[in-house]
Amino acid sequence: MRQESSPASVQPPLSQLPAGLCAAADYARLAPQFIAAPLLAHIDGGSGRDRTATANLAAFERWQILPRLLRDLRHGHTRRTLAGTALRHPLMLAAVAQLGAVHPQAERAVAQAAEATQTPMVLSTLSSLSLEDVAAAGGATRWFQLYLQPQRAATLQLVRRAEQAGYQALVLTLDTPVQTPSHRALRAGYRAPQALPPNLQPMAGLPAAPTAPAPALGADDSRIFQGAMQAAPRPEDLDWLLGQTRLPLWIKGVLHPDDARLLAGHGVAGLVVSNHGGRSLDGAPASLDCLPAVRAAVGPALPLLLDGGIRSGDDAFKALALGADAVMLGRLQAHALAVAGALGVAHMLKLLREELELTMALAGCATLADIGPHCLVAAPGQAHSSPVV
Repeated sequence: MRQESSPASVQPPLSQLPAGLCAAADYARLAPQFIAAPLLAHIDGGSGRDRTATANLAAFERWQILPRLLRDLRHGHTRRTLAGTALRHPLMLAAVAQLGAVHPQAERAVAQAAEATQTPMVLSTLSSLSLEDVAAAGGATRWFQLYLQPQRAATLQLVRRAEQAGYQALVLTLDTPVQTPSHRALRAGYRAPQALPPNLQPMAGLPAAPTAPAPALGADDSRIFQGAMQAAPRPEDLDWLLGQTRLPLWIKGVLHPDDARLLAGHGVAGLVVSNHGGRSLDGAPASLDCLPAVRAAVGPALPLLLDGGIRSGDDAFKALALGADAVMLGRLQAHALAVAGALGVAHMLKLLREELELTMALAGCATLADIGPHCLVAAPGQAHSSPVV
């Protein structure tokens, strides 16, 4: 997400919190003051016409939360155990690529905020900093998001580095073997960086992984099917990875219940219901709309995370009510980092957690276990059914 230059009107990150921050979503409101327009168009955009990125936000507005009365909430809390890890709250910092574009401390600042707020952090393969540097910055619960590399040797090198640096889980992203860029970002002048991120550089003393040659295409071959999709993950790649690491393996990018059943049968640790923030198939349904069908497909035991569209504590509540065990925060993380660095990310998380607690209190839910579909009603004029069965 690197930009070579920024307009003079864009402010550098603040060292203290600005006035007027009333809600976590205010960081999105302030972001244009701190992020150059082409880069912000990329961060806030999705793929193609941004239809799915827009749908992620709209999905939450189709649900309303039922208040309850006379509930004893004096023992209330937001604690949860997720895949054997005790969490103070069900909020997680999602993997976001190249955060050095919005703050000089990049993922290091996010790790510091994660430690201060006891929030799990997922580090991107496309991080601006090496996974070792980010691990040294702090954070008791940190996972590593993994893209399979064209050569298995390169993938295995990343896995071993994550293991050695103390990452506790891998999050394998499967939903973007090919991607359409955001038309809005292209029109705004955004161009993706060409330099290889530090996480894809070999560790000191280790040889660089061989580069996969581009597939030779015949006259009738497709640049997509016979070209880009040649390196797309297949079931045998998943089985190979499961056999190579002791770390729990989560799969990100699940929308269809049949895919969820298939992955559960492979023995993965959990699933992330996600459309890549709208950056995968433009026109795909919102992550929230797919969540109930995925939960029904895998049953109550397999952990599910919801990624896509979370902007408030009541959004998080709705995701938990529809089957998520926790939610992931991507764009809000980038916005808060750009505004005020580690302090901004920590403050955004504090606001979001308090918004969730307030929603729980007024909905009569003392604990996360009390949150369920019974807490929601369809907004007027809205009918809800799973987009896939």
